Amino acid sequence: MMRVGQGFDIHRHVDDPDRDLVLGGCVFADARPLAGHSDADVAAHAAADALLGAAGLGDIGHHFPDTDPRWKGADSLMILARVAELVREAGWRIENVDIKVVCERPKLAPRIDEMQRNLSTAAGAPITVAGRRAEGLGALGRQEGIAAWSVALITSDDAANPTSAEETT
Repeated sequence: MMRVGQGFDIHRHVDDPDRDLVLGGCVFADARPLAGHSDADVAAHAAADALLGAAGLGDIGHHFPDTDPRWKGADSLMILARVAELVREAGWRIENVDIKVVCERPKLAPRIDEMQRNLSTAAGAPITVAGRRAEGLGALGRQEGIAAWSVALITSDDAANPTSAEETT
């Protein structure tokens, strides 16, 4: 049995000297950071959301609410690693996740390999990342924030074994 999930995350830029821009677990020191309860890593959040959706386990806000002080400033790679554990505990195998990060700046190409390694290590499965530009269109094109979309594929050898939201509702 196989299932597919989609993920999305978006955060606005802030001018906060105490925050760093984190994408795919990489710190972009000279770039404007993103607002968020955690480290606001949109790539990791989109991957986590796609995995949770594929497994029928809700969404990232359900498991890691921004009202919970435990997640204040949390490393999103740790969140992704925990989501991967939840997916495996539910009887699924993560086959892959693909992420598209949309931003005008910073340039992601020089750090894509590092981002992929960080995310893949956290998830224990292959994760690919590509950067896209909004070509000056809309809020992302005006550099008001950064967004990420993702797709995850999970499988199970036993169609009757994996747990999902369908079985618990």
